[in-house]
Amino acid sequence: MTLRRSLSLLAFASAGLTSAFAQNDGLSMRFANGIAAIAEEKVITVDDIRREIAPLVAQIQRDARNEKEFNEKLESLQDSVIQDLIDKVLIIKEFRKEKDGKEVRNIPGSYIDNRIADILSEQFDNDRSKFLAYLRSKGSTLREYRKEVEEDIIFHYMQQQQRKSQSVVSPVRIETFYRENKDRFFQEDSVHLRLIQLSRVDGATDAELLTKANDILAKFRGGAKFEELAQEYSQDSRRAKGGDWGWVKRSDLKDDFKTPLFALKPGEVTAPVMLPEGLFLLFAEERKYAGNQAIDEVRDQIERLLVTQMARTSQERWLERLRRNGYVKHY
Repeated sequence: MTLRRSLSLLAFASAGLTSAFAQNDGLSMRFANGIAAIAEEKVITVDDIRREIAPLVAQIQRDARNEKEFNEKLESLQDSVIQDLIDKVLIIKEFRKEKDGKEVRNIPGSYIDNRIADILSEQFDNDRSKFLAYLRSKGSTLREYRKEVEEDIIFHYMQQQQRKSQSVVSPVRIETFYRENKDRFFQEDSVHLRLIQLSRVDGATDAELLTKANDILAKFRGGAKFEELAQEYSQDSRRAKGGDWGWVKRSDLKDDFKTPLFALKPGEVTAPVMLPEGLFLLFAEERKYAGNQAIDEVRDQIERLLVTQMARTSQERWLERLRRNGYVKHY
């Protein structure tokens, strides 16, 4: 889960919550002393958890089918946030740790200044009085807020460095994954579709629509580009794009369209298709036929998937090491 820094008052309002939530979220009962955990020298309080979960509670309320499920989801979220906050402390400690006799690393003050300037612009419309009012509402000083911002920068930097360390996948691993997961790369018949729609404007009859469609087809057979004809004649929402509906699969279309369209070869157009809403001319710009995609078509997709998997596994191992070597006490 991504750690989030939000304006607590605005977050509660946007979630449709009141101060009653703070009293009824179960945290005060779970952690009677107001402390959820201690990581190194950092005390993680109930208020820290509430700030993180506030923007997410409304979605849990929408997703939960009953009060029991809501409470279970809420407690699971609380546990996840506590672990995230602990991990953040341990990651920052790892950044600051003295290595090989070198001085402890710090973030340049200019980085923090620039980030605060971005926050002022993005969240407070460059109104410093609003920003200071926010700090007062959460009982925080500017010095404390600068430290929060610095720690956020360190946290995201360390995560990024960890992901970078897992960014190379060997061709052999890609090919092995492809062989073992070929079913994942099956593709349906699909067509890059362009169409012209002639609507029943002013009560146009079938005969009038057919006459106009045949004129368009004559121009197409005479060498006119379907894209340009669509821009001139089509009466649908994609007219300006030359009637371009992108790639469509057989299963995406109703029978009135799929049967004539998938009988086409690339560069062909259907006979007029008459429906209650109007007349349609369907054009197959390109075709892809059903079957497993070749490895070269999905190599980049597999590489991205494997990089994500490797990064997730590597990060979990990294965090487990930090947790083993750090001081953590749960309440």
